[in-house]
Amino acid sequence: MSKGTVVLAYSGGLDTSCILVWLKEQGYDVITFLANIGQDEDFEAARKKAESLGAKKVFIEDLRAEFVENFIWPAAQANAVYEDRYLLGTAIARPCIARRQVEIARKEGAQFVSHGATGKGNDQIRFELTCYALYPEVKIIAPWRIPEFYSRFHGRTGLMEYAQKHGIPVPTTPRAPWSMDSNLMHISYESGILENPKNHAPADLYLMTKNPEDSPNDPDVLEIEFSHGVPVKVTNVKEGKSKDSPLDIFSYLNEIGGKHGVGRTDIVENRAIGMKSRGIYETPGTTILLSAHLDIETFTMDKEVRQIKRGLDIKFAEFVYNGFWYSPECEFLRHCIAMSQVNVEGKVQLSIFKGQVYILGRESPKSLYNEELVSMDVLGDYDPCDASGFIRISAVRLREHHRLQGYHGAKQ
Repeated sequence: MSKGTVVLAYSGGLDTSCILVWLKEQGYDVITFLANIGQDEDFEAARKKAESLGAKKVFIEDLRAEFVENFIWPAAQANAVYEDRYLLGTAIARPCIARRQVEIARKEGAQFVSHGATGKGNDQIRFELTCYALYPEVKIIAPWRIPEFYSRFHGRTGLMEYAQKHGIPVPTTPRAPWSMDSNLMHISYESGILENPKNHAPADLYLMTKNPEDSPNDPDVLEIEFSHGVPVKVTNVKEGKSKDSPLDIFSYLNEIGGKHGVGRTDIVENRAIGMKSRGIYETPGTTILLSAHLDIETFTMDKEVRQIKRGLDIKFAEFVYNGFWYSPECEFLRHCIAMSQVNVEGKVQLSIFKGQVYILGRESPKSLYNEELVSMDVLGDYDPCDASGFIRISAVRLREHHRLQGYHGAKQ
């Protein structure tokens, strides 16, 4: 008798293929779900493999447009960067995948969901917090946290033996000595030889971006048009080529960024569960988009509003990294950030060249830049004498501190 139905987040790889068979071994009916979020994958081969291994149903769904519009665009509005360098490519993808996973579970009357995330990483948290938030009654089966499973399978060798025993097709090509995760937004690399933070990334590791040294000797000049803080059009100025749908815009930014070696990052970061890990990331399109958005935002947003928003941006990145996309606090932040973007519109011109993004100029009907006011050649509606009073008032606190307590700083 079946223990119930489980919807497994399935990749078609060794781990989740073994988990599929193992769940059936435990007495569950298994439905597999594979999300297309832009990874390089033979989806039809994955479907056939899942069916051959006994999946009750197989769902393969194209979520690329949804991923861009509902997840990447809000992150762009928030200038989302975790610990100053990580652009959250994996973290943002997980709630997109898990949301659809629980929708399928509800539709199919499945009481359980499952995933192949390890017990040491961030993804288990991101998947499960989304599942609990959107399907509170769900039960989660996380094999890599079940002693009977992880004691039985000691890494890849144990999985390979299990696969051979149960007729699970195994990769015939040598496995790269590191772990990879890819989607439309980025490719991440970790584990294996990369676990020693001192080891340099091998030259053949990068798949999404050219080595900047080998990139073209002529830049691409792009113009990105924004409305409400998200891009609505990108134009290659030299070629006259334009893209105006969200998926096409983002894919084109990836193409141009990858061509010029933009978006490589090698960092040691703090995982949600408290340990540090080394990760290498390629995020070309997002790197271009971040530079352009920061520029148009500064051009159109009030100084004090932007100061407040910078703090919200940091919190947003932390919430996303730690798996709290579907939390009341993150929902609140998304509303606040979206409100801040009402006047963030205009065009930014930028050059992409040899691994770098260079801002060339910007224009906006909502600009707060007053050329006459700021000009050194025109007095405009400004009395320089007012600055004297402003400076004296600002100095009151400094003068009193020095008079009453002295200045204790080091000699300059």
